[in-house]
Amino acid sequence: MHDGAASPRRARGARAAGITVLALAALGLLGMSALAQGKSSTRRPTITSRPWGTYGGDAVRLYTLSNGSMKVNITNFGGIVQSIDVPGRHDASADVTLGFKDLAGYVANDATPQPTGGSGTTYFGATIGRYANRIANGTFTLNGTTYHLPINNGPNTLHGGTDAWNEQVWSAQTSTAGGTAALALTYVSPDGQDGFPGTVTATVTFSLGKANALRIHYHATTTAPTVINMTNHSYFNLAGQGSGEIYGEHLQINASHYTPTDATQIPTGAIVPVAGTPLDFLTSKPIGRDITQDFPQLIVAHGYDHNWVLNRGASTGLVRAATAEDPVSGRVLTTYTTEPGIQVYTGNFLQGELVGTTGRTYRQGAGFTLETQHFPNSPNQPNFPTTTLNPGRPFDSTTVFAFSVAR
Repeated sequence: MHDGAASPRRARGARAAGITVLALAALGLLGMSALAQGKSSTRRPTITSRPWGTYGGDAVRLYTLSNGSMKVNITNFGGIVQSIDVPGRHDASADVTLGFKDLAGYVANDATPQPTGGSGTTYFGATIGRYANRIANGTFTLNGTTYHLPINNGPNTLHGGTDAWNEQVWSAQTSTAGGTAALALTYVSPDGQDGFPGTVTATVTFSLGKANALRIHYHATTTAPTVINMTNHSYFNLAGQGSGEIYGEHLQINASHYTPTDATQIPTGAIVPVAGTPLDFLTSKPIGRDITQDFPQLIVAHGYDHNWVLNRGASTGLVRAATAEDPVSGRVLTTYTTEPGIQVYTGNFLQGELVGTTGRTYRQGAGFTLETQHFPNSPNQPNFPTTTLNPGRPFDSTTVFAFSVAR
């Protein structure tokens, strides 16, 4: 195993100005190095909701979590994070995620076949399951049985298939216990949905405390052996959604290795060093600095769309995965996760035909994702960390998106 690569087992389980030590303790982030003291909201977090339409006869609502400084809108259609408003320098607030202004935008983009040549399904802000990222040729074998999945990305299955979790209406429960606003969304995925075995009950809990940090906890159980890989697919633009390209924003990824892909963006199975390649983000650099280099991996993906293997060491808890910063607004996003990998995608196939929440169109490079995850195609790669979920052994995973302002 390469130094810095994740151990082949399931991962279970701050460094950001503007987050207090007490708030970090509440998030479970204490124990990491270089904690910085700073301000957090003094208001008690709240959660409200309002009707947001219907889908398939089910009521859809938009939930707002707020602590007076940070505000997050989440809908129970697809478990979608519709917006995240956070302050920058001089307390200037902006929505830093790409999205649509109403339910119709998400239904048209995520729940219907997309025209050839367009941006396709973007999964803006969605909860992804049953299997995030790609599975080669839409097939995998588990315990001697081969399962066939819908093909929706070239020859492969992407983000769960054609009737995936981003297209479902989830049941919702809210809470403000313990000084934290929380939204728990639950979906029961029936045995055989999109070809996957086992009935899976999944709950995704979004929570916001006084710190400007959105915590996402994933929990799932199954009635039969299956595979699972869950993530959130928010596209970030720390200058503000619709403000233009993110190529000038800086990114650092805590990963010495990545998983190179073939021409259809399926990992080859190798885990190779980032050193000497455009995928080296060990030191913070502008996202666009190396994106146009003549490098085969960038040519295949039309930019960055790769899985980085996080430097976890022996830890199974939260570790820092990435830090992004917009040098103009000063907004900083630090991502922590219990997952072994992170997929960074730079909106390479956005073509300008999608209109965002403020009436501006989204073009190539309008946002970047930080999809904390297990590796793509893991069910077909025995050397990757396992994504098998068995009855009696729940899936638990946590990711934290922590926002701050650079001094």
